[in-house]
Amino acid sequence: MAKYGMVIDLLKCAGCGACGVGCKTQNNTDDAHDGQTFNWADFCEKIEGKYPNAKYTMYPTLCNHCSDSPCIGACPVSPTAMYKSENGITLHNEERCIGCGMCQQACPYSSNMDDDKAARYSVISMNSHDAEPHARYRNPNELIKGITTSGAEIAKKAGRTPPHRTMHAHPDYNSVRAKEKAEKCIFCEHLVASGQNPYCTQVCPSQARVFGDLDDKNSAVSKLLAENRNSVVVLADNKGKTAKPGSGTQPNVFYIRSFSARK
Repeated sequence: MAKYGMVIDLLKCAGCGACGVGCKTQNNTDDAHDGQTFNWADFCEKIEGKYPNAKYTMYPTLCNHCSDSPCIGACPVSPTAMYKSENGITLHNEERCIGCGMCQQACPYSSNMDDDKAARYSVISMNSHDAEPHARYRNPNELIKGITTSGAEIAKKAGRTPPHRTMHAHPDYNSVRAKEKAEKCIFCEHLVASGQNPYCTQVCPSQARVFGDLDDKNSAVSKLLAENRNSVVVLADNKGKTAKPGSGTQPNVFYIRSFSARK
């Protein structure tokens, strides 16, 4: 059985945001609100040094699918809603989730952004206990009465909420999550199961993101890690700190090389 992971080449990454837009459309994530980002694919900016020797790095971020996932250990239900699949992907079973938020609290890459001002991103988001997701497309109020339409009318005419909803099926999660549920990147397992790659890798115009089997020494990800062993890092938190592979929660998203405009 494969152990899936991802390598992101920072020398190729242009910081264009196509991965974030692609993920949002494929997984129908909500707009940010109430301290929750709902960005399964996000970014962490890091600035080091001072002019004229300053260095800027853009780390595209997503769930690290850690080998030692603290979100799983923190889940209080049995069997746990967060769990590790045989292929190494950290999955989330929506039906078992009680919306307690303990997974988000335990994850070093997640925060309520209103409470943690130093956080740059959060890989786990919590849906509201009070309202269904995508509030703008449930709102019947017109922006300009009698002239513009409402979000609810657009959704009704499209026949789905949100109107751009990408339909897919998976035994653990719905294409749009319900209220009172956690959600996060699942490496687009509904695509992986059919032989495709996660959508963020498909839409990356510079092919900076590579997905594959970490246990297969001949896979593209394994070869990249071997060829760039001196530059490989993982993220250690959601504030920009990096660490060596295998440390901490043992993330399975790796960053290689770096971009520099100077020769």
